[in-house]
This record gives sequence, C-alpha cells and structure tokens, in this order.
Amino acid sequence: MSASSPRHRIPAAAALCAVAVLSAACGGSGPSGAAADAKANVKLVDATPAAAGQLDRATWLVAKEPTDLDLSNSDANDQSDLVMANVCERLNQLRPDMSVGPGLASKYEWKTPTQLVFTLRDNATFHDGAPVTMDDVVWSMRRNATDGNAESDEFPNVASFAQTGPHELTFTMKQPDAVFVEALAGDAGLIQERKVVEAEGKAFGTPSSPDACSGPLQLKEWKPGTSIVLTRAEHYWDPARASKVGEVTFKWAADDAIVNSLVTGSAQGAYIDNIASASRLVKTSGITVSQGPDTRVWSYMVTERGGLADPAVRKALSLAVDRDGVNRAAFAGLGQPWKEPVGSGAWGYEKAAFQTAYDQLTGSPAKPSDADIAEAKKLLGAGSHQPIVVASDGSSIRDTLANALVAAAQRIGLQASITQIPTVQYGDFYDNTDLRARADVYMDDYFVSKSDPVGFYKNGASSSKVQWVLKDPAYDKLVLDGRAALDDAARAKIATQLAQRWSDAKPWISAILSPSTVALSGKVTGVPASGSYRYYPWAADLGTKG
Repeated sequence: MSASSPRHRIPAAAALCAVAVLSAACGGSGPSGAAADAKANVKLVDATPAAAGQLDRATWLVAKEPTDLDLSNSDANDQSDLVMANVCERLNQLRPDMSVGPGLASKYEWKTPTQLVFTLRDNATFHDGAPVTMDDVVWSMRRNATDGNAESDEFPNVASFAQTGPHELTFTMKQPDAVFVEALAGDAGLIQERKVVEAEGKAFGTPSSPDACSGPLQLKEWKPGTSIVLTRAEHYWDPARASKVGEVTFKWAADDAIVNSLVTGSAQGAYIDNIASASRLVKTSGITVSQGPDTRVWSYMVTERGGLADPAVRKALSLAVDRDGVNRAAFAGLGQPWKEPVGSGAWGYEKAAFQTAYDQLTGSPAKPSDADIAEAKKLLGAGSHQPIVVASDGSSIRDTLANALVAAAQRIGLQASITQIPTVQYGDFYDNTDLRARADVYMDDYFVSKSDPVGFYKNGASSSKVQWVLKDPAYDKLVLDGRAALDDAARAKIATQLAQRWSDAKPWISAILSPSTVALSGKVTGVPASGSYRYYPWAADLGTKG
C-alpha cells in the first residue's frame, strides 16, 4: 500500500489479470513496443515457476526501509510486512493463489454459528527452540485485540476467547463472522513468543531486538539506514517447507535505483510498487517480470466537502473518465482499467460468481464511448453544479489521475480544477477533516488483507472512516449479513449485492487495478507473483531455476 494510506487496508481470479508473466529472458532485447503490447500476449499463471535448487544468498530490494519489525505496532509500514512475512506465522495462512489454508492452526471449525474452534499444531517451535504453547497463542490474540494495536479493529465481533483443550482455542463470537477467519491469515492472527516480547518491552521490533517468531526465516540483523538480513531457520518445525534460500539481504532504494540494480545483477529481485517502472525491465534480457492477483486499486475518493454530494454527478464523472488513457500514461499499460474499488485478489472463493458479477457492473468504461458521454450529460441534467476541486501532490500517478478527472468533468460540462497538497500531508486526508475540506476528491491506492470482498465492502458502512458520502441503512445491514454468512455461496451473493450498491452510489470512483508485480533475475524463481507476499513466507520459496 502507499505510504499515505492506512497500513491495515490490507490486507483475490485467475480472472482478468490473475497472473501475467512478461519475460524477456528467452533472448533478444525483449518485447518490442510498449509494455502494454507485450502484456497482451502473456501466459497467465498463479506464481513464478517453482525453484529447482537451493540458493545461498540473495539481495532483495524494497521501496523504503521498514519502520518497525513489530507488526502489531501501528507505526509499522508495508515493508515491515513484506520482510516479516518470512519470519512470523499466523493462525491461518494466506496462500499464493489468495486462498486461506492452515497456518499454526492445523484446522478450524465453526462448532456453532458463534463458536469458532482452532486446533493448534503440537510440533511448532519458535526460533529460539521454545515450543509454541497455548499460553503464547492466547497471549498473542489478546495483544492483537487490544485497543491501539494495528489489528484491533478486526475483532469487533469477538466476545471472548480462551483455551478449551490441550491444543484447542475457542473464540466466542457476538455474531457469526466469516471475515474474521480471513483476518486471522493477516496480522490479526500473528503468533509471537510471549517471553521474548515482554523481555524486550518497548525495544521489541527495533534494530536491537530479536524476533519472537516461528517462520522459515529468522532475523539476523537490522543495520538502520543500510539493510536487514534474514537467515534460514535451521531447525524450522516444518522441514517440508524449509527455506530454499540461505540468506536474504533487504536494501531500500528509489524506483530507478531498483531497476538499475536488477539490470546490472546486483540484486536478485523486487516486488515493484510503482509498476510503471517495470516497463523497462520487461524489455531487458535476463529479467523476468511477473504479475499476479492483488486487491490493490487506485480510486478517486470523494470527500464530504459537497462538490460531489449528488451521486448522479459521481456516476457521470465515472462514465467520462478515460481509464485506459490513465493506465497507459501512469502505469505504462501494466495496470488494468477496473470497475470495482477492490481487485480480483479478493476473490479467494466462488471466483466464477465474482467474475460474473464483475462483468455485469456498468458505469465505469475503460474508454468512454460517445454513448457514455451522452449518458453522463443526461445524468447531470440542465441544472448548475458546483465546481469540483481535485487534490494532487504532484506525483506522476496522482497528477495523471487528477488531470484525467478534470478532462472528464470538462467533457461533460462541469468545471474542475486541481489543488496541490504537499506529499507529506496528502495521506492525512483519511483522518483530517480540515484537509478533506480543501478538495472534493483525493486519489489513492487501497488494498485489504482479506481474500474476501466483504472484507473490503465493509468500508462502505455508515460508520466507515475511509469513505464519507455513503450513508445507507440497507447497505449497513448487508455488511452485517455478509460477515455473518458462513456459507461461501451465500456470502458471495451478499458481496455482489454490496458491490452493486457501491457501484450505484460511487463513494469512490474506481480507476485502475494495480496487479502485484515481481521482477527476478534470470537465475532465480519460486516466489509468488500475487499480493500474498505481505503475509505469505515468499522468500522461503526463492531458489535457482536448475
């Protein structure tokens, strides 16, 4: 997620842009023409090919330095998750295909609609050799649920939890909550060693602190401002999933420096945050660029300022935005014009149903037709409308999105202008009402940790803190019903109803799906291409091609 947005946006099919591999490693200078042209002819896969051999060490690049290695700390950033996904484990496990499977719990079961029971593994150990005990598990859940913790908002329907057997943890719920199961594959399900965390106190998660985890890699050192090194956990409790890579050194760099390091071979891989920068890599011999499912979508987020209070105006603008032009100008054609505010990475179940529902959504064309423009003008009617103010921070993506919205407004007879907000302040619009009062629209990328559309669409509830114009009691009831639907088919039906209501109201105007994008040197492979890297131990799968 972008630095400006809440970290827990986090946070699903093979549909549309599930996973694309853009490879120039087969010889020559790579694809000719734009990256978008290369993408049109790629093979769709679920992950990079499995590694055949072990890898002694690798250098992996990230966009910025992690701020904290304690994932329970709300100050931790995206890179904190990316690194520590390899070190820490959770009750459930997000998989590369964005489905959820067993983690430190071997299984879970809804014994009743309000009794959720997890069976914990009896052979898991922390990196210091201590067993993962029920005391550690219950303590970790209590810590995760505590007000002020980064994941405390995932526990609204939990009445209590306790050990109910030698290896059994039972959650008693206020109401059934299927989304909670998905959240426990994210940081809400994080399990850490109590004695290590308590001994470190406020120093836990800082460069001087050890990790308190059980994953296939462990923290070796953090040199502030320079690097973080993970090393293979030699006595990892699950030998079948032991790390193929012996050591990974993480370094942080700007987009151009990441690209140059990959081209020169001084680094073996990177998950590319600004996917436009991957366009050069697509054309470079010896580099493989892969894209996978993610929930991350760039949207126009409407504030309560008033210029877009009328949903008809929001729908008219959506009809007039040239999403294909934005994709080519800001994402080098490597994104995808998108109709929903959450990506296909959320389709962790009932994929066919979600694909069908997505295809039926209207009002968000990739490239507006004359009929779309005529419909937009019809929605506006003959009355006058307030001028629209769009906030940008001068960055290339936001400037492109802002200019596209202004052009769309002018094309249908609306007045629109751009106001500049400093980048250091821009992301504060989520929490700062004074900042939102300065513009009718902000732009941001947003993703969620749950491979479930209900996990996103709960953001449309009247009580939401990330959208400010949709106040619909019927929508609110659907959110509650969706969380309570333990049957996947029933929940998918409710999720598609939520998607339709959101589409009708457009509290955000969806623009571009930004697929997860990973670049690898020609000698290594194995990591997932999907957005699962935020919670899945992806580096443990990194190895050689032969």
